[in-house]
Amino acid sequence: MAQRRLWECFVLLLSLLLVACGGDVPRQGDHRIVIGTTARLRTLDPADAYENLAGLLLFNLGDRLYTYDGQNLIPQLATALPEVSEDGLTYRIPLRRGVRFHDGTPFNAAAMAFSLERFMNSGGQPASLLAGRVKDIRAITDDLLEIRLREPFVAFVHLLAFSGLCAVSPAAYRAAGNGFLPAQFVGTGPYRLVQYGSDGVHLEPFADYWGSKPQNAGIRLQIFSSSANLYNAFRTGAVDVAIGALDPNQMRALKAEAATKHWQVVTGAGNVVTVLSINLRQPPWNQLAARRVLAASVNRQRLTERVFLGEAEPLYSLVPSLFAVSEPVFRDRYGDGQSSQIDHWLQKTTISPQQPLVVNLWYRANVPSNVLAATVIKASLERDLGDRVQVQLDSADAATIYRNLESGAYPLVLLDWYGDFYDADNYLEPFLSCDRGSVKTGCESGASAAWGSFFYSPEANELIVASRREADPQRRRALLRQLQELNAEAVAFLPLWQSQTTLFAQPNVQGLALNVNQLFAFAPLQKDQ
Repeated sequence: MAQRRLWECFVLLLSLLLVACGGDVPRQGDHRIVIGTTARLRTLDPADAYENLAGLLLFNLGDRLYTYDGQNLIPQLATALPEVSEDGLTYRIPLRRGVRFHDGTPFNAAAMAFSLERFMNSGGQPASLLAGRVKDIRAITDDLLEIRLREPFVAFVHLLAFSGLCAVSPAAYRAAGNGFLPAQFVGTGPYRLVQYGSDGVHLEPFADYWGSKPQNAGIRLQIFSSSANLYNAFRTGAVDVAIGALDPNQMRALKAEAATKHWQVVTGAGNVVTVLSINLRQPPWNQLAARRVLAASVNRQRLTERVFLGEAEPLYSLVPSLFAVSEPVFRDRYGDGQSSQIDHWLQKTTISPQQPLVVNLWYRANVPSNVLAATVIKASLERDLGDRVQVQLDSADAATIYRNLESGAYPLVLLDWYGDFYDADNYLEPFLSCDRGSVKTGCESGASAAWGSFFYSPEANELIVASRREADPQRRRALLRQLQELNAEAVAFLPLWQSQTTLFAQPNVQGLALNVNQLFAFAPLQKDQ
């Protein structure tokens, strides 16, 4: 009995020492949430972060002027929607008082102006989101910010909800000058960064957060080396929430067991689209008739089922179905690989067994879905067109392909795009606009040239400008539809599929929900006992 009491005293003393030193002593209802992923983390500097995982972390570590509550845009560091000048160029935004950064620095309009200017001027990967649009940013008073645009852009408030446009502490970041700080983050959000590493990050609740406090004791995000490791960790309960990069067979298996294991499956329409960029300078794709045969020959249902086992959606427009303005313009015009449609468009060409359509398709060798998709597209074209087509597959790593796109090296290439902010413009302007070019030469400089398509259309440029100025939702929707139809008519980019966002959570996890940007907040997450 004496030995038992001595042991109990020792355990009590050890517990007190751990508490005094800040050690992790589990308390009822006060557990960390473990999130597992296979995505890689390059940086957490908002001025340079442009990957999905970094976006998710910044969404939870930082605050922006605006954010989303479900489908609705709401103020965050702002206190109301902006007051916009009659010409659509000047935005005045009232700000919260009493907010502090993780390092104790007070938040005010000058700090917000510093954060946005740093994002815009540091030369990071996402800088162009503001650099091409914003003329200047001023702190009018401590709680009033003014932003002036170069041209009207009705979706600008949605852009301000982009995860990287969060407030950062001038005291922490000014010393970096024009450099980046990839392994730190000092913002105003509900969590502060306490550990950053190649295998993951640890976040702890920020005690002085101005808003609703996290419902958990912190987040441990663990980066796994393979989808198999993540899959096994989730199945054994070592991971509370699994996000991204599970392969279709693993996802199907987890869904099949969900009913008996009581796992939660949260699915949303993805914001990542995969398109076939068509080089309009190279034969045969400099001929509209050949592009239309290709558009009619792609069977998206077959593609998504065989490559993704149904864990992706067929895409019939550059704008994903995430948006109400998305129109299935390619399905309406060309069908979905039906023989009657293929024959209809073939009749308008000289394509025959003697003059077959030559398809040289490039894909990114280090993207597994692209490898399988290219094989399926080849087999599908050969099945439906027979000896009227010759298909050759070529590949390179993603870095090489993106580096050479603007040189016009690839006749056809599979590429992905994920929108930066919640507006259909973000899926049209980045493909169809051109800064310099002509109908004769094609796009010489601008978005479509950067994609290796070289599509040039004065009408597209005019529609983009008009849609960015149009404040009336119905008239703007009509303009966005015209842009979608214009691409379907020209077949400059062939939409193929859009991802689905799928999260898996253990039965005892509460508060998991996707917002319109397919991100989720960590703060509401908690575990039942």
